[in-house]
Amino acid sequence: MWCYGTEHARAAAARSRRPRRRAFKAAPPPGMEPGSPFGENVRATVVHLRQCHAVSYERTAALLDVQFGIKLSEGALASMLKAAGPAFAAQVVPIRQRLLSGTAIGSDETRFRVGKDNWWLWVFQNPDSCCFIMAPSRGKDVVEQFLDGVRPPAWVSDRLGSQAGWAEKHQACLAHILRDAQYAIDCGDTVLAGRVIPLLCRAIRVWRHRERLVLKYGPGVLEAFFWRHFLALQEMIMQPIGENAVAEKFRRSLVKWQHNLFVFLTEPDVPPTNNASEQAVRWSAVFRKVTNCFRSVWGANLHADVRSVVETARRRGIGALEAILLTLRGQPLPIPA
Repeated sequence: MWCYGTEHARAAAARSRRPRRRAFKAAPPPGMEPGSPFGENVRATVVHLRQCHAVSYERTAALLDVQFGIKLSEGALASMLKAAGPAFAAQVVPIRQRLLSGTAIGSDETRFRVGKDNWWLWVFQNPDSCCFIMAPSRGKDVVEQFLDGVRPPAWVSDRLGSQAGWAEKHQACLAHILRDAQYAIDCGDTVLAGRVIPLLCRAIRVWRHRERLVLKYGPGVLEAFFWRHFLALQEMIMQPIGENAVAEKFRRSLVKWQHNLFVFLTEPDVPPTNNASEQAVRWSAVFRKVTNCFRSVWGANLHADVRSVVETARRRGIGALEAILLTLRGQPLPIPA
């Protein structure tokens, strides 16, 4: 009598007694070892086009095909960029260490979209090093994590609360103060702002000619100019403003930040404005408008690391493509003598 269960069991047992076939895996020929088949020049070109010129994946693929006869899909370009991330992250480590060992750090931040969330691109810089960080916060935790217990001698930034209290001396950006003063004048202030603008401009002129003044009058001349401008500002902010709300708000801001406006007169490495930080993030703002920000966190972090390397290289007299090639080869950026 035939039984389906018995026949099924017999067939299964017969299959189990058959020898198992093992998959055959051939060794790759010489020159085709595991990894990307594209050399560092192609990978550097892709990184350069995307991060330094904001060229889209579609146009990058078309350019490589037409100019060099290299056919790559958009997915392959994304994978190539993602694979370059560890090399740039490693290059940022010595840049950050040199930046933290300096005498003054300038900082700024700008907003970015990562996926559907608001993130911020932070920049920390001095004359020969620049470090970018992409973070989902605009608070003090980002600066605290970057400094990791280091307290630099001087800090230059705007008057954002999360930028204050990180150094022994803090220089507030005078460009922002001058902008607020002009706004107060436009709103009808006839008492304070019109006197503050010439005072700050004179202080900036002193800073620009500081070497000639020190050579002519001695090192104490800068401290004398500091007290001259500081006392003049105190006299101005003690004057009654009247009923102009914008002017009164401007006066309260000066009262709060009066000790942080003329630090640059006594500290040789501190500039009066934070223009260097704002200029550093300017290209990222252009990148944001052209590409509509990022869809992934790894793309945002890669942009921050690449910008750190390229901007640092620019300040050290190194071209962007050369800096990218050095990074992909695992070589550090040269330090200026």
